[in-house]
Amino acid sequence: MTGAGAAAAAAEYRIEDLAHASGATVRTIRAYQDRGLLPTPERRGRANVYRETHLARLRQIADLLDRGYTLASIKELLEAWDAGRGLGGVLGLAAEVHGPWTDEEADRISRRELDARFGGRQDDEAIAEAVELGVLERVPGRDDEFLVPSPQELAVAVELYAAGVPLTAISGHLRELRGQVEHIASRFLEFTTEHVFARYLGHLPPTDADAAEAAALVRRLRPLAQQTVDAELARAMRTFATRHLHHHLGAEQSTITEDATRPVLLPVRTTRAVQDLVGADRLAEFITAATEREVQARTLDHLAATHAKEGKIDESL
Repeated sequence: MTGAGAAAAAAEYRIEDLAHASGATVRTIRAYQDRGLLPTPERRGRANVYRETHLARLRQIADLLDRGYTLASIKELLEAWDAGRGLGGVLGLAAEVHGPWTDEEADRISRRELDARFGGRQDDEAIAEAVELGVLERVPGRDDEFLVPSPQELAVAVELYAAGVPLTAISGHLRELRGQVEHIASRFLEFTTEHVFARYLGHLPPTDADAAEAAALVRRLRPLAQQTVDAELARAMRTFATRHLHHHLGAEQSTITEDATRPVLLPVRTTRAVQDLVGADRLAEFITAATEREVQARTLDHLAATHAKEGKIDESL
């Protein structure tokens, strides 16, 4: 072992020094010890002595937390590591999932340029809402500059505003659209997990070989969700744009047959409430059944009211 390596291995820390070196708090370190996430420190008199292995473990935990793992799953991964199973495949899979899902690159924009794109008017409330939605991100230490995660999304907002759409309507539309797109993403992940990834995730943590193969599949399947949505959106826009054009030009509407279906837009909060109640897979079925029940109830109410009215007319004769 080299002199530097020996010095690193021999490094000792009090818990306060370990907290300072790792960026964790003393309370966090003790909580990790209680949960079995850290090796037991050496007891020397009335003090605990920590070594470089504890610092490395704390950095490893912080990295996994940044990747979205829970403490429970981190404990399983670290136990596998301690048992001699590598984490290379698992971390590679995590890196693939957490990597960019688009070729679009973030950009920066100054406050002056941003104001100019939206008519030259300063609107602090609109800026705050854009930051809340993640369309803009503040740059630390720069009040006059913003990070733009998706320049395409900002460009769409600029074009809509130039066409006469108010900023409040644009942000409201984005909130509604985001809820619907998140539902699509959730369903796609459930679908691919059930039919593709379940065989690699049957045991936790997965083996390096399974994790590496799953990561390769993520790379292959990553563009499929967007390609599918693009194709279906183009089909739907063509269909609905034609209907809207016919409606506004006064063209006759095609007759809806008894067994035909047509989409109906619902508020996002209503869709989410129903989904929480019955699950995503039964969402459409529940809404259809509830609608039919309401139609039947109103039909019965109408028949009862009509009968009562006719009865009163008969009595007056």
